[in-house]
Amino acid sequence: QLQLVESGGGLLQAGGLLRPPCPASGLTSSTYAMGWFRHVPGKCREFVATISRMGITIYFADSVKGRFTISRDNAKNTVYLKMTNLKHEETAVYYCAARPLRTTIADDYNYWGQGTQVTVSS
Repeated sequence: QLQLVESGGGLLQAGGLLRPPCPASGLTSSTYAMGWFRHVPGKCREFVATISRMGITIYFADSVKGRFTISRDNAKNTVYLKMTNLKHEETAVYYCAARPLRTTIADDYNYWGQGTQVTVSS
């Protein structure tokens, strides 16, 4: 069983930067592609970014391209989402997720973290 635990969320002003990590335990995370999603109550879970098992292939939602980066350190079993120039409307709970192959579809992911709250003040 793969366990994911996000951290590093918080309250910040618009234009700020966060880099929440998502360490994995239980299984070797390098055998899984990883994704980041965000969720606002009343809306569907939204894809943010995904990275392949060895970090070679990366894909972002159009809304975050140029501002967010995703990376992984397989030696530490950890994936990172660096978010810059954050906007008020990006206030959400951010989740990391894992599955064997990379995809942008939330329902296809097998494992999920508990989420970390990111609040961006305007």
